[in-house]
Amino acid sequence: MIHNFPLHKYGRQLWTRDLARKVRAELHKILEKADEGDAVVLNLKDVEVFDFSFANELFGKTLFSLPAEFPGRFVLFEHLTPYTRENLINALEGMKLMAISRKGGTYELIGKAHPADVETFNALSQLRQPSTAANLADMFRVNLTAMHERLNKLVEAGVVRREASTSSAGRVQYLYAVPR
Repeated sequence: MIHNFPLHKYGRQLWTRDLARKVRAELHKILEKADEGDAVVLNLKDVEVFDFSFANELFGKTLFSLPAEFPGRFVLFEHLTPYTRENLINALEGMKLMAISRKGGTYELIGKAHPADVETFNALSQLRQPSTAANLADMFRVNLTAMHERLNKLVEAGVVRREASTSSAGRVQYLYAVPR
């Protein structure tokens, strides 16, 4: 399920850590109620600007704590203007975090991401269906250990979903997908 969290209700210009703390408290309430596998879309429509202190407090602290505090829940960014997108990317890179930006049906990994992470994320995004590590390893012609390392990094960053399933041989296998 997708939960929409419009940020414009807090103003068109989002400044200061104090405001971000209030917004983060509201966002945490939604994440607490969300089920595993759900995504919260931080909707920046009609937001003109936010400063680094706001971004650090709201986006950084939320993304950093997401896997531990809200396992299996995801945060996506939508309706970024060129200016808010640039500010968000700079803030994420400074905090060594990555996130998902969604525009229409297109998903993009933004922030501090290695090219191999971006490549793997893009492949999962374009597949539009879950895939195994073995299938992705074959696709990229890398060994399975390397693909598991990529996927674990993306799962731990909160940008890829991992779900247990059963293989045709009756063994547990994991499927990976971009949250939608």
